[in-house]
Amino acid sequence: MGTIKPIRKAILPVAGLGTRFLPATKAMPKEMLTIVDRPIIQHVVDEAKAAGIEHFIFVTGRNKTVIEDHFDKQVELETTLKQRGKFEQLKMLNDLLPEAGQTSYTRQQSPKGLGHAVWCARDLVGDEPFALLLPDVLVQAEKGCLAQMMEIYNETGGNVLAVEEVAPEETSSYGVVSLGETEGPSMTINGMVEKPDPGLAPSNLIIMGRYILQPEVFDILATQTQGAGNEIQITDAMQTLMESQDFHACKYEGRSFDCGSKVGFLAANVAFALEREDIGPSFKEAIKKLID
Repeated sequence: MGTIKPIRKAILPVAGLGTRFLPATKAMPKEMLTIVDRPIIQHVVDEAKAAGIEHFIFVTGRNKTVIEDHFDKQVELETTLKQRGKFEQLKMLNDLLPEAGQTSYTRQQSPKGLGHAVWCARDLVGDEPFALLLPDVLVQAEKGCLAQMMEIYNETGGNVLAVEEVAPEETSSYGVVSLGETEGPSMTINGMVEKPDPGLAPSNLIIMGRYILQPEVFDILATQTQGAGNEIQITDAMQTLMESQDFHACKYEGRSFDCGSKVGFLAANVAFALEREDIGPSFKEAIKKLID
């Protein structure tokens, strides 16, 4: 198997328009919508950081500069907090910031799909394996989803995809995998298909927005033709890569929320609020009053 290279970099595609959340996303990126009191993108960066990621690569589009501002120091705010003696909030903001030089930004000028967004980050990643985290998906877990994937990767190398079970009638909305051998906590993936027609899915295990990929995927994406939805699909590129490299599935422990949908976004707010020690109990009482 050779030496397993560490995963130091993560790609976060944030170029989407967020049309399903208009008018909220008319002037604000959907990734900056808040889950309780943290933007969605902050939750995803926190997950990546907890897994040991050292460099965060944001693939952005127009009107996304506020994301860059969020992960930067704001001198006026910090000065005001100091003057008002709000040192706890000041420490919290500083703790959330990546270190100097840990963030990079590149533009995806046209919406050509997830595969194209990943390809846009090729020069920033270079010739090393990387993580890919879709900010639309939040995972609530005792140990972060990417950290669970890292454990498998450090044993197997190759490529690792987080998967979860869905109802068979829902598989046509996702990338779906078929499985081969099971090795401890990981399972070998021997096939995948993007948004299969109803009844034709190879399993009910979907790819849920967390990937560890080898850099050879960039060479495939460079000549990748358009697939489902007339977009360059990362699933198609992974299928090609599977011909020469191993893929493993991580059936992670936790619960995911599709924050690209209004129901998923609202459910995530409720779930993350309920687990908070400071507001969970009182929020639970407030929900009971609304439901009763």
